[in-house]
Amino acid sequence: MESETTKQHQDESSNNITCGIITLSDSRDKKEDLSGDYIENELKKRYTVKSREIIKDEKDDLLKSIDEMINNNVDVILTNGGTGLSERDITVESVEKLFDKKIDGFGEIFRHQSYIEIGSGALLSRATAGVYKKCCIFSMPGSPNAVKTALNIIIDELPHIVHHAKK
Repeated sequence: MESETTKQHQDESSNNITCGIITLSDSRDKKEDLSGDYIENELKKRYTVKSREIIKDEKDDLLKSIDEMINNNVDVILTNGGTGLSERDITVESVEKLFDKKIDGFGEIFRHQSYIEIGSGALLSRATAGVYKKCCIFSMPGSPNAVKTALNIIIDELPHIVHHAKK
């Protein structure tokens, strides 16, 4: 059952959204970035993709890329990769320190949906999201299947999320 308030907020929201994509990988390049390709292709069907980068799993590089995208007036940043449990996986620790507000529901729903799709391996996911300087940041695992799951959760709701983040 849809809420009247949610429907009103969705109606007030704009689809004029600019996005940035950051792939974190120590091994992939642009030709091998299937997840980044999928994100870009799906976003371009509805929104504007202003920037796309592939960087190493390095905290300073990630923070620099996020700040550059925000300074370039990006509304949403989607990161993929670096959310696992290995020592080199730095995305979650890096972005969560930035958040002015955390969007807990994204990680919760992502893990729930992943559990339905892959079983208890979903425990390894540390997908997270939040708002930093009125920009929405969604961080998801780097596998193509995880990216598809994440986008299915958020892509329709981005105008509504951005609407609230900009207030």
